[in-house]
Amino acid sequence: MFAALFGSVEQGIIYAIMALGVYLTFRVLDFPDLTVDGSFVTGAGTAAMMIVLGYNPILATFVATIAGFIAGCMTGILHTKGNINPLLSGILMMIALYSINLRIMGLSSDSGVTRPNIPLLNSDTIFTSFNNFWSGLGIDGVLSNMLKSLGVQAIPSTWGVLILMILVTVIIKLVVDWFLKTEVGLAIRATGDNKRMIRSFSANTDSLIILGLGISNAMVALSGALIAQYTKFADVGLGIGMIVVGLASVIIGEAIFGTKSIVRVTFAVIAGAIIYRMIYALALRVDWLDSGDMKLITAVIVILALVIPQIVSKYKEKKRRARRLEERMAAQHAKLEIEQGGKNLA
Repeated sequence: MFAALFGSVEQGIIYAIMALGVYLTFRVLDFPDLTVDGSFVTGAGTAAMMIVLGYNPILATFVATIAGFIAGCMTGILHTKGNINPLLSGILMMIALYSINLRIMGLSSDSGVTRPNIPLLNSDTIFTSFNNFWSGLGIDGVLSNMLKSLGVQAIPSTWGVLILMILVTVIIKLVVDWFLKTEVGLAIRATGDNKRMIRSFSANTDSLIILGLGISNAMVALSGALIAQYTKFADVGLGIGMIVVGLASVIIGEAIFGTKSIVRVTFAVIAGAIIYRMIYALALRVDWLDSGDMKLITAVIVILALVIPQIVSKYKEKKRRARRLEERMAAQHAKLEIEQGGKNLA
């Protein structure tokens, strides 16, 4: 059980970067961007292709992030300059990226033809490089002994991946928090709230939408590149349903931790991604469920995340109304008693 939850936390932190990207489009820009399903694979395929060709994993991850940024900008251009519906522009870019991703991964082979997947089993990645450094510190042994003393049986082989991803995700969160409070970030937020109002201040909303979509998909592609290096493979079908995973993370996080400030919301999105992966891991441990039910599990989690907060909100509102009615009745009863007492004295 511990090993399954530990792995889900590792993956959840990586997917949290993607969830932050989804938050930028769906919540900040109010843009239903379906490019995510394609740009996630773009990041994974670009990083895997460059690593197989012998490039440094850090450079490969950076280039994958830039590729995702370009994909997001293209979606923004289709919408703003081509006057295409936001939903349709995302769908068109997602479809186009399927073939583009096949071409990108095909660059890793001598023939240069399209390729549906790239294995990274014998390749150095960001995680293997960091684990080589981490293992020399001897911290894994200390943490493992602590867990053994607590009676934990399944001990993770290394904590390096978790520590690295915590550092990376925290840095990205802080950068997002800072960016959304800058002049450009505030303009992007205002564009999502009221496009006409921000245009009245002579702001170029088209450029803001393109920039916002680019940054969002850059984060999605970065997550894809890290997932490919974590799982040791990239596949053209890796991004199917990724937008639902991102939305589930955002919805779960907001429902549990609230949305009172940007700092709180970004933390909620990260926590929501981790909680989602933990629920996912626990669901797969049910005897009558298997890996083929993954999409069904995802749909059920999203449905519950959407429905339960509404039920709780309605229940709280019903209690508030009942309390207000009781207070009004109590006040009216007290008023009648006072009036009756005044009549008796008269």
